[in-house]
Amino acid sequence: MTSKPTTLGAVVFDWAGTILDFGSCAPMGAFVRLFEKFGVELTIAEARGPMGMAKWDHIHALGQLPRVAAQWQTVHGTPFGNADVDHLYEVFTPMNAAVVADFADFIPGAVAMVDALRARGLKIGSTTGYNRPIMDIVTPIAAAGGYVPDNLVCAGDLAAGRPSPLMMYRTFADIGVWPPSRVVKVDDTGVGIEEGLNAGTWTVGLAISGNAVGLPLAQWEALDAAQQAVLRQAATAKLKAAGAHYVIDSVADLMPVIEDIEAKLKQGITP
Repeated sequence: MTSKPTTLGAVVFDWAGTILDFGSCAPMGAFVRLFEKFGVELTIAEARGPMGMAKWDHIHALGQLPRVAAQWQTVHGTPFGNADVDHLYEVFTPMNAAVVADFADFIPGAVAMVDALRARGLKIGSTTGYNRPIMDIVTPIAAAGGYVPDNLVCAGDLAAGRPSPLMMYRTFADIGVWPPSRVVKVDDTGVGIEEGLNAGTWTVGLAISGNAVGLPLAQWEALDAAQQAVLRQAATAKLKAAGAHYVIDSVADLMPVIEDIEAKLKQGITP
């Protein structure tokens, strides 16, 4: 390309905690129950740590936590290894698949925002830390509610998941949008933000709707303004630390960011 692009071409969304499943709650209980099944106690906070990674990588990361590794050694008599990750992953997929439909409500404003972005001529891409068997359950539910992105790249489709840029590279190819400065990645996790940064795109972190706060919508709404402010500040700091160019509460707040990015592109500013 001879000159810098002056308009956006696409927005790429994560799924859980970004478009649906406020609080990114579906995998949490499944991770806790998974380790419980193997005699290891795991807290929700520990389970949330690697969120956004491919689920095999997520289980591997949990097994490396000193408290978890020590329990595994005590219960099983051997260190937690890759063969154990393989076995747990096989058990995890049906456990997560069994509950994912119960957490498939759209985040308020998500479908309207996607429609508004499409009306601006933008393509809608999607990447996820979920694997294909789980997304085979989620995508028809989303489609019935009016959300059908232009592509879907799942963890396990490529040689590496997040924070590598490979799922984003596949998305650029699938939807035919380039260079990366014409693309915005929207995600509720640090590794999802890193995925966008490593691919060269603009990145927008979601502080409230996803993993960074980790509360279902009703619980979030039940908090008073002061409690919400404390959680928002901590979540925003976490996403900023991951490198997010912008941090907003949820996808419903995205349009002013899109307009700001387009203004920057017109001034020759790229991510």
